[in-house]
Amino acid sequence: MTIGIVNPDGSHAEMSGNGTRIAAAWLMARTGGTEARVRVGPRTVAVRRTEDGLYESELGPVEIGVPELVDGIELTAVVVGNPHAVVEGDPSRIGELGPRLEVHPRFPERTNVQVARVERPGEVTARVWERGVGETAASGTSAVAVAAATHGADGEVVVHFPGGDLRVRLAGGRAWLTGPAEPLD
Repeated sequence: MTIGIVNPDGSHAEMSGNGTRIAAAWLMARTGGTEARVRVGPRTVAVRRTEDGLYESELGPVEIGVPELVDGIELTAVVVGNPHAVVEGDPSRIGELGPRLEVHPRFPERTNVQVARVERPGEVTARVWERGVGETAASGTSAVAVAAATHGADGEVVVHFPGGDLRVRLAGGRAWLTGPAEPLD
């Protein structure tokens, strides 16, 4: 299956962790399978249904930048098939920092923005500003970006979003994302 993603502002997104997982779950429900492959832009994402009824997606390579200052804001740029700027701090600042960083000249193609607070090792609370969308309740690639920026290239992290929790596993420069995929009635 190949999918394309168009944001509400008409721009195209290169990747969607949640959207890919949902598309794969839809395909599995129709074929009776427990695994699916979904092509999003240049990436092919392998998704499998886990024994606990969740869906694990192998999202592929993750590139973690070094912390940098952009207009006095310390952030870490992360690429998960799409660009992210992760700021460690109070997640309630997303409404201030998200729109400001999304269109900053540092990110000529614009960027997704996350403000994340590490609660303890392996657990982070975050809010997301998606480029072309605005604030969203949760984001799969944002969960990966937050986990990578706050915990490095290896480990397991639960990311709490207002819309629910996602699990991220990072190993060998690659990311796996686990979460639900529930049909809308």
